[in-house]
Parts: sequence; structure tokens; C-alpha cells
Amino acid sequence: MKTTAVTVEDLRRSVLAVPPLARRADLALDEDHNARIVGHLRAGGVSSFMYGGNANLYHMGVTEFGQLLDTLQRIAAPEDWMIPSVGSDFGKAMDQVALAKDQPFPTVMVLPHRFPVTTKGIATGLRRLADAYGKPIIAYVKDHDYVDAADLGRLLHDGAVVAVKYGTVRENPADDAYLGAIVDAVGADRVISGIGERPAITHWTRFGLRAFTSGAVCIAPALSTAILRALQAGDIATAGTIRSQFLPFEDLRDAHSPLRVLHEGVRLAGIAETGPMQPLLSNIDDERLLGEIGRAAVALLAANGTGTAKAA
Repeated sequence: MKTTAVTVEDLRRSVLAVPPLARRADLALDEDHNARIVGHLRAGGVSSFMYGGNANLYHMGVTEFGQLLDTLQRIAAPEDWMIPSVGSDFGKAMDQVALAKDQPFPTVMVLPHRFPVTTKGIATGLRRLADAYGKPIIAYVKDHDYVDAADLGRLLHDGAVVAVKYGTVRENPADDAYLGAIVDAVGADRVISGIGERPAITHWTRFGLRAFTSGAVCIAPALSTAILRALQAGDIATAGTIRSQFLPFEDLRDAHSPLRVLHEGVRLAGIAETGPMQPLLSNIDDERLLGEIGRAAVALLAANGTGTAKAA
């Protein structure tokens, strides 16, 4: 597992996968099936794994977080970069970084907290978390004006923040003054496009971002990697053509919950048994919707050209 300090090259070397977290029927972590998800991703060229929203770490307690850190180290290959997330509330995040600080992970991501917060309070919290952790953190910006761009710039300059995951959804991703301000403050090399394949090309061409996260990569890692390589080669048209294959599945995620649809899609594609979702979330139980998710996931896996698709 990667244990060295995070560099710009680390952000660029792989699509940053954001996997679901497989659980057994009793809600315990399922190490075998989490390893299967990672193995499928690795076979498609992915070496960076960010456990955050899709893993529902928002609702993970401190004790189980320690178990997760152990699990991630056991399922990682030597070249894998494992990124656990802490929070979203400040108190729990402080308790979690106390567990992580003596572990070999080079960074953690701080999940966004939506209420009650202030922009200055977020900046102060990120700094205090980095100080307690003793290493730079990844800040996750999911809402407009969540934290002041200038404060993010100061945090990066001071070594408290190593990168910013930007996940604010826009109807037109090219029209985003907040992202522009963040890029100006911290530099495009340190900002990760954090909303999957749909806006990644625009973020690349309009704002100069050179890294992106993905959930659907957990089904089609070779395809998502091909988008990254096409962008790196300057072949925007090819990147767009490949991206179109993700959109039916992404449409379902956008319409019915990105986390819950991905959780079921990985299972229905036959990649791994993801099991029950931890409360306060719940599994999708609408049979019609599950049929749609299964068909889209199987088609995406077939387009990926790896693994074995099974009928939904």
C-alpha cells in the first residue's frame, strides 16, 4: 500500500475510484467482497481507492473506523493508494484522525458536513483536523460557498490540505465561478473533479483539472481508465465517446441516489455481493427499478470487456 506523501503525480496516475462498502447480513464489514471490488478495479487499471460517500462513511462509528483501516491495509496491493474518509461531524472526525494518525495512510479525506456550519468554521475545522492528524488532508467541497476559496488556498500553502475534491453539481459544469475561484486559490493540479465521468471532460478542458473520481468505475474500470488516458493524450473526442457508455447508468444514479444505485449495480453486475446498506440508508427494494439498474450495470460491464456479466 502507498504510504509516501501525496504528490500531484499520485492524483493523476489513476482514476480515483469511490467504491461502495460491502457488508455481511449482520452489517459487519465483508473483507472478501470488498477485496473482490478492489480486485476488479485493479484489473481495469485503477490503483487509487477513495472510501467516502459511496461507502456511506458518514454513518460509520469510531470503533468500526479502526476496523476499516485494518481491512483496507489487508486488501491493498503494494501499489494501491487507499484513502479513508473521516467525519462528517467535527467531533467524530477528530476521534477518527486520532486512530488514523499512527497508521501508514498518507492522507484522509474530510467528508462535507451541511448543517450546522459556517464557511469560517469549516476552514478552522479543516486546519484543526490536519493539525491533529499530523499530515495533510483532502478537503471535500460539495456545496456552493461551503468554504472560502482563499481559505483553502491558505490551508494548502500551510501544508494542512494536500488536495480538494470538488463535488458541487451544476446544470452547466462549464459555468462555475466557485470552482474557478478554488482553482485560482489552490491550483488546478490540486483540485480533483469529484462528480464522476459526466462533468470530468468539461472540468478538464475548461478549468484545467487533471484528476477525477468515479463511482461507476467500480463496474467499468477499464473504460473509465480509457477516458483518463484519452484526456491525458489530448483526445477529447475519444474521451467523450467512451463517456457516453456510462450515461445510462449515471442517469439512474442521478435520478434515484448515486450511493444506493451504485451499491446495487455492483451486486447486480456480479462483481461482488455488497449486502445491506448501513442505516440511516437502506437498500433499493423496488423490483422494477432494480431491473433497470441491473440491465444498465450489466451493459456497462459488458462494454468494459472484463469480468463476467450475469443477467439481471
